[in-house]
Amino acid sequence: MLRRRLDGLWLGVQIVEAEAYGLDDPASHAYLGRTPSREPMWAPPGTIYMYHSRAGASLNVSCGTGPEAVLIKAGAPVVDKRSPQAALDAMHRLNPAPDGQSRRLEARLCAGQTLLCRSLGLTVAEWTGRQFDPGRFYIEARRTAPRIIATLRLGIRPDRDDGRRSRYVDRDLADSATINPLRRGARAGRDYWEIEPEDG
Repeated sequence: MLRRRLDGLWLGVQIVEAEAYGLDDPASHAYLGRTPSREPMWAPPGTIYMYHSRAGASLNVSCGTGPEAVLIKAGAPVVDKRSPQAALDAMHRLNPAPDGQSRRLEARLCAGQTLLCRSLGLTVAEWTGRQFDPGRFYIEARRTAPRIIATLRLGIRPDRDDGRRSRYVDRDLADSATINPLRRGARAGRDYWEIEPEDG
């Protein structure tokens, strides 16, 4: 889960979708070369790497020995003791529907990497290259392990897509993913693959 303190409220989002970008991965930003804006990918694991896409900001976390990263692609808003209804209301104000006034469906509020960042008030200028801060923004472990499915990554140019199945989705919250891999007509072994949980 992501917890983000903003204006005195802890906003909460359960991560439901992530994409992995590994070493020698033609779809990775690191594959294009080391630049000041991409430097967080080479930083110690857990460093925040944010960038601007056409639609807005995207949140990534460095991992491994670098330059590897995980893109936090989508989530589902959480209302609980730490993140009350007022926090959810704040997220709706940060990320209204396209008409600028009405509320998005709750399941779709963070259903995409830029929607997620808008809902949490995350900006590239404030967070890229930084470490998580337990008083402002951090990742919280979940109490139970989710059921995960793997599928192909989204939005990668054909000349940089080598077909890796490194988009991971929480099976039980797949309707909050950018595109639901379990949508009507989808087939196991063709459109998505079950991941067996590890012991322990």
